[in-house]
Amino acid sequence: MRISVIGCGYLGAVHASAMAELGHEVVGIDVDEVKIAALGEGRTPFFEPGLPEVLTSALASGRLRFSTDIAEAAGAEVHFVAVGTPQKKGSNAADLTYVDAAVEALLPHLNAGDLVVGKSTVPVGTAARLAGLIEDVGTGASLAWNPEFLREGFAVQDTISPDRLVYGVPAGAAGERAVAQLNEIYASAIAADTPLVVTDFATAELVKVAANAFLATKISFINAMSEIAEVSGADVTQLADAIGYDARIGRRFLNAGVGFGGGCLPKDIRAFTARAEELGRGESVAFLKEVDSINLRRRQRVVDLTVTALNRPIFNAKVAVLGLSFKPHSDDVRDSPALDVAVQLRGLGADVLATDPQAIENSRARHPQLSYSTEIEETLRGAGAVVLVTEWPEFRDIDPAWAATLVETPTIIDGRNTLDAAKWRAAGWTYYGLGRP
Repeated sequence: MRISVIGCGYLGAVHASAMAELGHEVVGIDVDEVKIAALGEGRTPFFEPGLPEVLTSALASGRLRFSTDIAEAAGAEVHFVAVGTPQKKGSNAADLTYVDAAVEALLPHLNAGDLVVGKSTVPVGTAARLAGLIEDVGTGASLAWNPEFLREGFAVQDTISPDRLVYGVPAGAAGERAVAQLNEIYASAIAADTPLVVTDFATAELVKVAANAFLATKISFINAMSEIAEVSGADVTQLADAIGYDARIGRRFLNAGVGFGGGCLPKDIRAFTARAEELGRGESVAFLKEVDSINLRRRQRVVDLTVTALNRPIFNAKVAVLGLSFKPHSDDVRDSPALDVAVQLRGLGADVLATDPQAIENSRARHPQLSYSTEIEETLRGAGAVVLVTEWPEFRDIDPAWAATLVETPTIIDGRNTLDAAKWRAAGWTYYGLGRP
């Protein structure tokens, strides 16, 4: 099928490349000339494992091209809207400026039978409003909502082989046509018996924010248990193992630590809360405010542990920070707990030197006051304390005996509870975990 993808940021660039790799003819459109030029040359503007290979392959096939001209979308049968929905300044609500602008820009280029497909994460009610806008123009085009469930670090895999598909479609013939068009686009996933939920607009919109809210709640729950473990002498990792054997609970996302971040979970749960309040049901998700609060407290806990662990005043003490991205296999530092911890320690007067395999340049652009190194050895040398805040394999695999020869004081704060505490202690380190004795 002929497809346009409006918005070539993280979501759009991955989606456009993957759709072309699956055999569709795709044009990716974005107003950012620098980004479009880079993508057109096969260069990814961000780090995502597997994307460079898929992008290069799709460009070489001739099925993928990029443009800054929205008129290039004309002639496509399906138009995916994949622009960002950031948090509004001074508010928890989602900023729909880019979504509205993308749809409005598309309107003059739509033909009868075309399908506009929303992939952006939006407040419930947005799809119905946009569907009315498309209908009022009278082009004969229609709208569907097809939320994304990408995990950074696995986005290409999640696009080509999703764990489920959700279609929010209108009633009647327009909905039936939308399902047929989407089934053709996702033919390989459908053939692989990927679970498919065909539903209404509101449910499709809620699926994404509800999923993110649940994951955030599960993470903050175990971090709340970590707070109790710290004052009671319990071990939160063993607690998580024990309750995780219950099939109703499961062990995934029960890893206590510095908390969640990134461009999705934090702003999505805040936007969900704001929208619920607009609908007069704020009490239904009021608990999400505490989920957010617990999450932010864990960052402060890592900072406090570091201050306590140092064998000297924090002012001018060298602190080595391992990790800047909000999660491994990503260069994303949006609302990153790791970067936040580094900045807070620097604000207290520490001589912070931070390293990360991919996120240094993005971090430097946001916080040039920090010092950065691309080398683990340099980062560790002379440190009075080491703080691990992103669980990159490179950091998990550090030999504690080797590291002990580099630091001034062998003290480590494991902000992700990812290290073997016994191994590090045996190598002479004072080890601090979160919610662990």
